[in-house]
Amino acid sequence: MKKLFAIAAIVVATMPAAAQETYENAKIAQEDLNGTARYVGMGGAMEALGADISTISSNPAGIGMFRHSNVSLSMGLVTQEGAQNAVGGSKTNASFDQLGFVYSYRSGKTSYVNVALNYHKSRNFDMILSAANQLGNASLNKLTWAKGNLGYVYEAKEEKQPDGSIINVPNFNAPYISCNQLDDLFGYYVNWDDKNKDWGYDNAESFRFDRAHEGYIGEYDFNVSGNIKNRIYLGLTVGVHDVHYKHYSEYVEQMPLFTCTVGDRREITGQGIDVKAGVILRPIEYSPFRIGLSIATPTFYELKTSNYSFISDGYDRYTSTQINDARDRTNYKFRLYTPWKFGVSLGHTIGTQLALGASYEYADYGTLDSRYITGEYYDDYSDSYTTKSESDRVMNDHTAKTLKGVHTFKLGAELKPDRNMAFRIGYNYVSPVYQKEGFKDGTLNSDGSYVSSATDYTNWNATHRITCGFGYTFDKFNASLAYQYSTTKGTFSPFMSYYDADDAAYDCVAPQVSVENKRHQLLLTLGYTF
Repeated sequence: MKKLFAIAAIVVATMPAAAQETYENAKIAQEDLNGTARYVGMGGAMEALGADISTISSNPAGIGMFRHSNVSLSMGLVTQEGAQNAVGGSKTNASFDQLGFVYSYRSGKTSYVNVALNYHKSRNFDMILSAANQLGNASLNKLTWAKGNLGYVYEAKEEKQPDGSIINVPNFNAPYISCNQLDDLFGYYVNWDDKNKDWGYDNAESFRFDRAHEGYIGEYDFNVSGNIKNRIYLGLTVGVHDVHYKHYSEYVEQMPLFTCTVGDRREITGQGIDVKAGVILRPIEYSPFRIGLSIATPTFYELKTSNYSFISDGYDRYTSTQINDARDRTNYKFRLYTPWKFGVSLGHTIGTQLALGASYEYADYGTLDSRYITGEYYDDYSDSYTTKSESDRVMNDHTAKTLKGVHTFKLGAELKPDRNMAFRIGYNYVSPVYQKEGFKDGTLNSDGSYVSSATDYTNWNATHRITCGFGYTFDKFNASLAYQYSTTKGTFSPFMSYYDADDAAYDCVAPQVSVENKRHQLLLTLGYTF
């Protein structure tokens, strides 16, 4: 066989509209358990108990429980168990997690009006993902060929080189097709069989994959809350979400005659806004038992992403900039609307010694809305640019089949053997967001599929979190420590599987690898009440 340049066609559209892919969006939409050490130490089960600034984003009515003004600061360390520092990532990282202020004003004998401002890290992306396995009768090279066999790949055009040789280069005038950027790059390694006069492929023997995720989502919340006769507590929070995400990955396939390495670097930045409302009720006048209800709108994100990908056999190197049109589709804006969230919680105190909390939250991630930017306009009045968008219906249909409703359960307890000392414990369960049969479909007729620069995907299972903590108060100062252990198992696939309808020899079945993310967090909060 003689290696020639055969490549998938490039998307050419009338405007650089693009949306993201389901698995990439799911990373942005999910949240971690984070906040003050007291909140984390109790597993986050404080939505009905209140009087902790971290409830500002889960049940805003909890801020209405404050009777004094307060300022707090939280920071700590996060480390990933079992991970090896790889491709620039570190398994242990320092983290600035929370900074907030509550101003409490007495408006009546038993009524208060409170105002709060708070920052907290709602998502910590720091994680290293590694996987390796034998490939057998499969390879990303073979998958690229299979898509060509199905009609997704268009022939390249011939171009004469200065030395007189003829090679095939991308045909930038080819019509729109659904194909992945990485498939386009791998098209350079689809072979021409001189004997059979047809395109062929090479199977890989094994693969190795490493990706370092970095960054965070910072949430800035503004809250107004209060209570009516110390029986009904109401709260409203407006939140601004600031996204800073990036990753770098290397995927290596051991081919019969050479090693093929694919590198990918992606960055996502942008902002989103949401509104949360909550109420806490004491149904029995002389009982501390409380019931909390909360609702949160979708977070309306407008994001910008850029990526750089390359493929190399150790001799030649081809980059994503060689296959994208003049508008540079590796850089684009898109919108993402997360699901609505609904919560119910219970809280009870026994004297001043014991506090018990339980919370439940539901969000349907199958309704995640990936959206194209359809226009950008300048507003003279505000001296700013605004955008219009529409849903990527093809990708959203895929999301509905791939993601599902998520149930979050929280349990927590706090024991105070004396008025200055507190011990805390908690448990947190988050059901799987991914369907077991879900996969990243690189053949969707969607820009969101094409601009995805990676073919791998992981179907993560349920998340279990165990927490504990200790707090001490001296005069108006307080300090708290919390420890959180979280574990999530999943199934990794390097690419989607292809099954040929006519000949099983052409099947390209991707192996699955069991992976796990075990995280330890140590958190310190310092506070002052006045």
